Amino acid sequence: MKKKILLILVVLLLVSTQLLLAGGRTDGRAQGEVVTLLVDRDFDLSGTEAVIRAIENRLGIRTDIEIRPGGSEGDTIVRSRLATGTMSDIFIYNTGSLFQALNPAQNLYDFTNEPFIASITEDFKNSVTVNGRIYGVPQGSTMAGAILYNRAIYRELGLNVPRTWAEFIANCERIHTAGRVAVIGSLRDTWTSQLFLLGDHYNVVSALRSWPQDYTANRARFATTPAALRGFQKTADVGPFLNRDALATTYDQAVSMLANGQGAHWAMLTQGLSSIASAYPNRINDIGVFGIPGDDPNNHGLTVWTSNGIYVSRNTRNLELAKQWIEFYVSQEGLRVYSEVRNPDGPFSIRNISLPDTVYPGVREMQDYFNHGRVNVALEFESPIKGPNLEHLLIEVMTGALTPMQAATAYDQDVARQAVQLGIPGW
Repeated sequence: MKKKILLILVVLLLVSTQLLLAGGRTDGRAQGEVVTLLVDRDFDLSGTEAVIRAIENRLGIRTDIEIRPGGSEGDTIVRSRLATGTMSDIFIYNTGSLFQALNPAQNLYDFTNEPFIASITEDFKNSVTVNGRIYGVPQGSTMAGAILYNRAIYRELGLNVPRTWAEFIANCERIHTAGRVAVIGSLRDTWTSQLFLLGDHYNVVSALRSWPQDYTANRARFATTPAALRGFQKTADVGPFLNRDALATTYDQAVSMLANGQGAHWAMLTQGLSSIASAYPNRINDIGVFGIPGDDPNNHGLTVWTSNGIYVSRNTRNLELAKQWIEFYVSQEGLRVYSEVRNPDGPFSIRNISLPDTVYPGVREMQDYFNHGRVNVALEFESPIKGPNLEHLLIEVMTGALTPMQAATAYDQDVARQAVQLGIPGW
């Protein structure tokens, strides 16, 4: 009898363990109320995890998170799992050119006719659209390639946010004359050299709407397109205003310089706002944001990096659950929950979403560009071609080692090699 009781207890223990491992429930809910979500291990999941908890509480849908590597290894895993029909129900991945490589029409669920798609902004929809069909929704907030500025310095010197490049240079001259660093260079982290050029993309497409298509098809190049060459020229213009140790200054040191008023401007992705809020929370209200100015005072815009996308595998067996999951995620309630945990680095790509009271002042300044429709996604969301040597060429421009034309010509050659390697038609 004792042996039988012991055997029964062992069996019950094994069954219980299997249920736990399989995501089984003991609260009376169906085991089918589970979706799987594949994410990059390097990804900041804090806001998304908060929404996941809310989805379980509100909808009774539990999310089993699967982790993949980042970089090219992770890209290979995503493509392989889609090709073999073993993808998770939902996954988070890039938008733009990397998304295009996933063969969305064959591998992803088409959201085009879902009601919640109407709330998604055009800039994001364009980054997840193939042949007029929409395959993703935004995972988080946007970022901008913009100029972060110290509002305290602006108040002290009586400066206004510049609407043109000439006004920006005039501000820099005033700040320099006052004995302050007008433009912070953080060139020890070489990628940070690119923001004056990459952030100028709004101005390029304002002057030449077909630029991304012409550039991709080898019908136009930086050195021979005045509007595109302008970004190299602007990079050269700020050289005299840089901190003397710009080549040795790191990203983290630039965060400190801007936050503590040791420098007035820093061309950066607005992820810098979160960096400042984390390291110097009492200074974040002194930091504002404005777009890289062009030459038209009535058309001062912002170049935007969309968030990653959330996608649903076309082969999912939990389509209805996945759609409920997505619909809650992009709702006002979902994004409120997200923002309570992770303060956004820019507005959301969703209409009629109220920003939380705790949002950074710089993000509120960014929202005005969105409200007036003066935003455009960065070139990397409109073209798959980006030469690998851009950051180093722009450092040479900033330091005067190359002229803007020399750097643009060299970059065009860099782009051509990259386009050939990618097999882009026309190269």
